[in-house]
Amino acid sequence: MSDPGSIRIKDYDYPLPPDKIAQFPLANRDASKLLVYRQGQITDGIFSEIADLLPSNSLLVFNNTRVVRARLIFMKPTGGHIEVFCLEPVSPTSEVQAAFRQQSGSTWKCLVGNLKRWKSGPLMIEVPFEGIVCQLVAERLQDCNDGSFEIAFRWTPPEKTFSEILETIGLIPLPPYITRPAVSADDDRYQTIYSTLEGSVAAPTAGLHFTAPLLNRIALKGIDTAFVTLHVGVGTFRPVTTDRIGDHIMHHEKIVVQRRTVEKLLQQLNQPVFAIGTTSARTLESLYWIGVKLIRHGTTEHLRVSQWDPYQKNYAAGITVRQSLETLLRYLEVHHLAVFSGETQLMIVPGYRYKILSGLITNFHMPQSTLLLLVSAMVGDDWQHAYNHALQHGYRFLSYGDSCLFFNPQT
Repeated sequence: MSDPGSIRIKDYDYPLPPDKIAQFPLANRDASKLLVYRQGQITDGIFSEIADLLPSNSLLVFNNTRVVRARLIFMKPTGGHIEVFCLEPVSPTSEVQAAFRQQSGSTWKCLVGNLKRWKSGPLMIEVPFEGIVCQLVAERLQDCNDGSFEIAFRWTPPEKTFSEILETIGLIPLPPYITRPAVSADDDRYQTIYSTLEGSVAAPTAGLHFTAPLLNRIALKGIDTAFVTLHVGVGTFRPVTTDRIGDHIMHHEKIVVQRRTVEKLLQQLNQPVFAIGTTSARTLESLYWIGVKLIRHGTTEHLRVSQWDPYQKNYAAGITVRQSLETLLRYLEVHHLAVFSGETQLMIVPGYRYKILSGLITNFHMPQSTLLLLVSAMVGDDWQHAYNHALQHGYRFLSYGDSCLFFNPQT
């Protein structure tokens, strides 16, 4: 494998006119356009037809994370406003699901907008809800040295969970390239229909196109499904600001995978596996590298994938997907675990060879982004052909935009 660190991000640029960025979703989720790439050939379709395009022995893997109402707008008595964007819990627990169940108070790492207006003292929001007044107080604790801050929250009624407080007071965090205010319809449309586990500040947008009838048609064709969880952090919006990828620091994200999903992947060896979105893709490929690390090191300290692990010479030499997943499954069985929990910093760039994926269903991504590099790792320079085709044929881009089905030419 050539040195991925030498990749120049400017080689993954393309012109994206603002009018190509979808500001609203279509009326019907599965009515979006679908660009299909297979062996260098591009065809146009409609997402509702995707069941007809997938092999009947396929396994589709979805990310079931749920977007939280992580944007909090605090109004100052002087009329100014401070926006606090919750990123990840700090104390009394850093485990996401436990943090949402926390009562009375907790501390989170947050971004703060209009910071210069928050000189000192606490901020407060009061919202009437079901005959009572919900009150949320925020106090700034310390600078995290990465542009974020630790914010201590306390609330009343104290018996409410933080999840319930956010649901009552918070707003859906639309991505920055959607330049309009959030509307009530976003509460539903910026969630996948199968989202279950709260924790993301951005939707896994490839899944936004699926409807219940479409999932039924997929099942009737004999296509199997499985779920993983990767809670999408704000890092997904951060552009690459270095000239070369070797100088870019990839963000960390926590992954959760049911043992049953690992078993399905083992049963699916030599049969097609499609990731629904880049988050599912990174999670699935991370499972392979975690199994490799367990084989190499044999300890529970190696349940985290670093961004350059796959690019170390001979790091996974001779270790098959079967060996890796069987090792991970044994780890779960030995420790009597029904769920695997780990962390990934995996950065998939050109030169990476996919271990598990036969294809990828994804939206169109920002220029000069790590997500575009992930696509290029699968289809090479043909990403330019696909994106040019989309720009010339009226496709809508980014979160609320249209979709692509990329077949992996390596499989």
